Order: sequence, then C-alpha cells, then structure tokens
Amino acid sequence: QVQLVESGGGLVQIGGSLRLSCAASGHSFSNYAMGWFRQAPGKEREFVAAISWSSARYYANSLKARFTVSRDNRDNTVYLQMNSLEPEDTAVYYCAAKWGTAQPMAAGNCDYWGQGTQVTVSS
Repeated sequence: QVQLVESGGGLVQIGGSLRLSCAASGHSFSNYAMGWFRQAPGKEREFVAAISWSSARYYANSLKARFTVSRDNRDNTVYLQMNSLEPEDTAVYYCAAKWGTAQPMAAGNCDYWGQGTQVTVSS
C-alpha cells in the first residue's frame, strides 16, 4: 500500500512558476514509477510526466519545454516544477504511483493516486 499526498498548488499569474510536491509513504517506494496527471473541468485526466526509480523522465510532448519532474528517493518525494504557466495549465494535478516501469504510464494503469492539488493560472 502506498499513500500519496500532493502539495504546492495555488493561484499564480500567467508566466509564473509553481513547484508541486508529492510525499509518498508505505512500502517499497523503490518499486514504483511515479507520475503526474492533471484534469481540467469537463476534460479527461491527462498524462503530464513520469519518472522511474532511476530518474528516467518522460513528458507529454506539449509540456516538456516548461515542466520538469524529479524525485528524491531518500525522502520518498516527487516534484513537478512548472514554469511559464498559462491559463490552459489550470487543473487539478494528481500524483500517481505505478508498479514497475515508468512507461507506458496512463491514467488506467496506475496503482495509487493522491487526492490532487488545484493549480489556477490567472489571466
């Protein structure tokens, strides 16, 4: 069992930055790839980024220039640095854990989810 708790969301102006954190607890964190997803109102949950135990990184093509995923295995924490934020980035951001490899990571194959943190980019 893995518990995930996100933090770091909030209100930011266009062009600003935020860093989201996801604290994981439970067993065998090293066996899990970690990912970030987001869901805007009226839209499906979409993949943002994933990172393996060894820090191999994967991104949604449209976001790789502005977002960076990282993890600290000593503290069981995953981060998402978001720069040059746009109104279209407004969504609830979710942390997820997937047993095994980081790819492919999709909303349908993750094993655990956090409760989500709201990110709002104001125009």
